[in-house]
Amino acid sequence: MSKDVRIVANWKMNKTIREATDFISKLPNTIAVLSIAMPFTALHACTKNKPPLLSLGAQNIYFESHGPFTGETSAEMVKDAGAEFVILGHSERRHIFSEDSGAVNKKIRQALLCGLEVILCIGETLTQRDENKTVEVLREQLFESLFELTEEQLDQISIAYEPVWAIGTGKPSTAQMAQETHFMLRSFIRDKWGQVASEKIFILHGGSIKPENIQELSSQPDIDGVLVGGASLDVGVFTQIIQNAGNIKK
Repeated sequence: MSKDVRIVANWKMNKTIREATDFISKLPNTIAVLSIAMPFTALHACTKNKPPLLSLGAQNIYFESHGPFTGETSAEMVKDAGAEFVILGHSERRHIFSEDSGAVNKKIRQALLCGLEVILCIGETLTQRDENKTVEVLREQLFESLFELTEEQLDQISIAYEPVWAIGTGKPSTAQMAQETHFMLRSFIRDKWGQVASEKIFILHGGSIKPENIQELSSQPDIDGVLVGGASLDVGVFTQIIQNAGNIKK
C-alpha cells in the first residue's frame, strides 16, 4: 500500500501569531504531506494564505464539549479556529501534566466526534526501557488510549512513537531500533484490528528528528513519517527536513 511520507511539526509552547504567520509564509510552495501543530492562539490567523497541502492542528483538547472547565479548550473550539487534527497523549502531557491513557481515550473520542483527525503519541521512559518494560508500556498506552475504538475510527488516527528515553539522555535511537519498535506496534494493530488496518495506519517517529537523519528514518519499512519538535521551529532547518525526505513512498 503506497503512502507519502508524512511530516508533522509540533511547535509546543512557541511562536506568537506574528511569528507563526511569518513562518508559514516562508514554507516552500511544493510540499507533500505536511502538518503543523501550533498554539491555539495562532490557528485562525494561519489558516489565511497557507499552502493548500498544509494541514494545521492543535496540541491538545479537553475531553468535554463545553462547561465549567476554566482554562480548557474543546475539540469544537479548535476546529472552529482552523484545526484539522490534534496531537493527543504527548509524552509531555503524560509526564508533566499526569495525563493517563484513560483521559487520552476520552479526548480521542471527543476529537473524532468533532471531525478532527488524531495523532496519538506513545513512548517509554529511560527507566521503563532499562527495566525491560518497553513492550508492556507501549501495549498499555496503545490499547488503553484506543480502548473500544473500531477499525473505522482507526482510519482517522495516526500513531507517533516517541522514544522518551532518547530525548536529552545521550542515548540516541538508531533507525534500526526505531524500525524494530514500529514493526512491533504495527503487529499490535494487526492483532487487534486486522491486517488492512495495520497497513493503512500511519506510524510516525518522534524524537531528535534532523535533516541528517530524516531520510534514513523515513526509508524504514514501518516508519511512515516523523513528528518533529525543536527542529521544526526554524523554517530553514524544517525546510531542509522536508527536502531531504524527498519523494519517498511507503
